Order: sequence, then structure tokens, then C-alpha cells
Amino acid sequence: MASRDPDRPNIVFFLSDDQGPWAVGYAGNDEIITPNIDALAKSGIHFSNCFCTSPVCSPARASILTGAIPSSHGVHDWLDEGEKGITYLQGQISLTDYLSKANYICGISGKWHMGNSIIAQHGFSHWYVHQKGGGDYNRAPMIRNGKPVIESGYITDLITDDALSFIEGQLESEQPFYASIHYTAPHAPWIDQHPVEYTSLYDHCPFATCKQAPKHPWARFSTDPNSTPESVLRDPTEHLKGYYGAVTAMDANIGRIVNYLETHNLLSSTLIVFMSDNGFSCGQYGFWGKGNGTYPLNLFEYSIKVPALMSQQGRIAPNIVSDALISGYDILPTLLSYVGIEYSDPTKPGRDLSFLLENGREERANEHPIVIFSEYGGVRMIRTKAWKYVHRYDDCENNELYHLAEDPEELHNLAQDPTTKNKQRQLLAEMESWFSTYQRDDRDGKHLPVTGGGQTDLSENHTPTQSAFNPFV
Repeated sequence: MASRDPDRPNIVFFLSDDQGPWAVGYAGNDEIITPNIDALAKSGIHFSNCFCTSPVCSPARASILTGAIPSSHGVHDWLDEGEKGITYLQGQISLTDYLSKANYICGISGKWHMGNSIIAQHGFSHWYVHQKGGGDYNRAPMIRNGKPVIESGYITDLITDDALSFIEGQLESEQPFYASIHYTAPHAPWIDQHPVEYTSLYDHCPFATCKQAPKHPWARFSTDPNSTPESVLRDPTEHLKGYYGAVTAMDANIGRIVNYLETHNLLSSTLIVFMSDNGFSCGQYGFWGKGNGTYPLNLFEYSIKVPALMSQQGRIAPNIVSDALISGYDILPTLLSYVGIEYSDPTKPGRDLSFLLENGREERANEHPIVIFSEYGGVRMIRTKAWKYVHRYDDCENNELYHLAEDPEELHNLAQDPTTKNKQRQLLAEMESWFSTYQRDDRDGKHLPVTGGGQTDLSENHTPTQSAFNPFV
């Protein structure tokens, strides 16, 4: 009946889309309604300093799956697949490849957005995914049983229905299961997309937890009525109702999954993971979006930080808050170690953080290295607990340095301060050494023309001599 072994647990992995680190109740937001996510955080460990490897969906998701950085797996922007159907991660070994080889039954329900959505791949035997990466929450284009379908109903509910069906199908199996439940929420669009039962909860909300800043000089907005218009800065209320409502609808569906696991006595033998692919700013920095919500592209805290928690009844102690700096590239080695699968790959930077999860061992958090890295094309970041340096290889005039210990809101860029030059040189040298260790030269994004407008081909198909060819649009 699925796994009943706490040391070789089933895994339920919830992954949200464009959820800011501030957009959950347990993080201190007392307006957003997320009782089920909050309960999971209370029942286990939540990470207050979890970062994505790139502040946009496809590369961040590819890093979670493969443990590689974008300049190694080659996905540098959201994938604008068109009709090509490229299998971007072909030949790369993923978390679910390891799990499948270790006799886990792997299923995915929801957003894939890592290339060639038609075919099941990387150890998944159950495959119900979005044809693209997102869009309208009703009449969503999905892949079911290997065929494109247009679904009726609200996609957040449909993803949950399918995941429950997959889990139910494992109840009589002796093998453990891995359920990827990848919601498109709370990604745009937000207006007239979500059930009134959720958006109406915010009819009288003042949204004091989402204070709007003046327009950022780099902010960019879309003329597409289904995307984020510049007028949102003047009156964000309806957009915020949609965003908060999307999160609350997702939370209710997470509750459905957790209740099902509890009903079937699986909570003690199931590891539950919840996190977002990348962060999001709903106006707090003077723009709406993530890394491509501005140009030049940004690596602000709300773009690169994500909510993250893990819970397993009886094995992970409750009410643990870890401030260790962790990244999407740490997920693969941590989960494999936690379920007892041997793993070692010196070409990937991820660290086994399972010691943070075990009962009574949270005091070891300080042993974790306190440096984290992120990238978005030619924009790269090194971050410690005290400092953050952002280097733009093709736009050095807009480099950034923040003393986060004194300026956590990133209001004072010190990059032009002559007294910080030694600090910048030190951080840049450390960052370049790290990237040179883990990048692949044919997939290095440092000088690729990544603009935030989407990737249309393999990064290795672009070389400096092919100036007429641009895999990024």
C-alpha cells in the first residue's frame, strides 16, 4: 500500500509558479489565506533563505530537476517552444531518473515547461502536463495519455484531481511513489480567472502586506490585456485580488492532497515538499514580475527568493525555521540522501541538506556554507548573509552591490562607491571561480542574448560566429 517505511518515504512535491517569498501566511503575511500551507510549515521545517538558480520558470525548474545550474543544463529563459517540441534536457540525469531506477513510481500533474511536453520523460510513468507553460485558468491545453486535450474546469482543481487519481493508483502497490504536483498558480493572468469563492475573500482587503513602491526606472509592462499593464501601479487592487485568490485556491487544493494522505495513514511515510519555482514582486520594487519584470534583468530578493518547506510526520521535527542559505540546486542531493539513494556528482554544486531535516539536528544549520549563486543570462549574482553583488557582463555600469545586513530592502546600491571596490573584486573573483567550476562552455549563458523574452532553441546552437542566429527572443 504505497510506502509504509518512514526511512524510504513516498514524496509529494508541490511546486507553485511565480510565488513570492512573502505570499504565504507562515512568512508573516496576515492577509493572505493559506491555512494548509501554514500547517505544513508548522508541522516541519521551513527555509527562510531559499533561492532559485534563475528568476524565471524554465531554468529554475530545470535546476530543481537536474541539480545543475542553467549554464550547465542549458535552459536560460522561459521556453517559448512554438512547434519545435525540443527535448531540452535530453541525455541529462534527473531526480526522477534516480528515483525511478530505485523503484519509485513517478507521476507528474501540472506544469512541465522544460521542453517537449508531449512525451513522458525522465522516469515519469504518469504524465499529465500543460502543453506550454501556462495561460488561462479555464479551458487549459493539457497532455493526457500522450494526446493534446482542451480541459473544461479550473486548472488548479484539475491538477489536484489528476494527482489524487495517481496517488490512489499507488495504494495497492508495494513501491513508493513520487508525485510532482506542479500548479500554474499564482502566475498571471489574474483578472476574471479565479473562482469568486476565493477572490471575494479579498473584497475588503487593504493589501497592507503588499506595499507598492514608485515605478522602478527599469520596469517594463505589457500591452497584452492578459498580462500586467502599467496601470497596475496606479490601482493594483483587482490584480492583487486575483493573485491572492490564486494562492488561496491552490492552498485549498493542497489541503485536499494532505487530507487524502492523512485518511490513508500515509503522512508518517510521506515526505511533503512545497516550494515555488521563482519569486515574484507584486509592486514592492516598483514593478510587477520576476527577473524579466525589468530590463536590465534583475536579481532582486523578491525575484530570487522562494517559499520552501518540508514535512514528514514523525521524522522531521515540527516548528523548525532554518535561515541557512539554500538553492534549487540543493534539492536533488538532499531528497536522494533523505530517501537513502546514493548520489555523487562533482560536476554539480548541490549539497546534501538532509541533516537539516532530521529530528533534533536543526542546530547544525550553521555548518552549511553561507554563499549562494544565481544567474539570468549575462547577469550573475553572489550572495552571502551580509552582502550581495550582481555583475552584468554586458552592462557593467548597472552592476549592483548591497550590504544586506544594513539594507535588506536593497535601497542603496553601493557599486559606484569607491570604498567598496575591493569588496566587489573579492566577490567577483569568488563568483567567477564558482561558475567556471560548474558551467559547461557550450551552455554558458554569460554572453548569450538573454533578454527575458523567451528561449526558442538549444543554447549550444548559438555561437559568437552565428550572429544571425538568436535562440532567444
